[in-house]
Amino acid sequence: MIQSASAQPVFRALADPTRREIISMLAAGARPVGDITAAFDITRPAIAKHLRILEQGGLITVEVKGRERINRLNPQALKTASDWLNYFEEFWDERLAKLKQVVEDKK
Repeated sequence: MIQSASAQPVFRALADPTRREIISMLAAGARPVGDITAAFDITRPAIAKHLRILEQGGLITVEVKGRERINRLNPQALKTASDWLNYFEEFWDERLAKLKQVVEDKK
């Protein structure tokens, strides 16, 4: 199982709906901060803070081109969350299969 401490920055980044929407935007392709800001009804500094948290979680990478900061999705970081969730999916599948077997045995 993945250590929950190593997954914490990823889950922190994914916890906010604005950041999840930014991730969805970046899944379609890299974008500068201005394009991301234009898609939301919040300030550029607020978007910059969201982007910083996404970067700290490893979910995006930022490339500086002159004065522009190009943000790209790092899909590999989503694997951290996926692995953590898959562990519990397997855990519950196993538990529910055992419960089913106990119930069927009692019939």
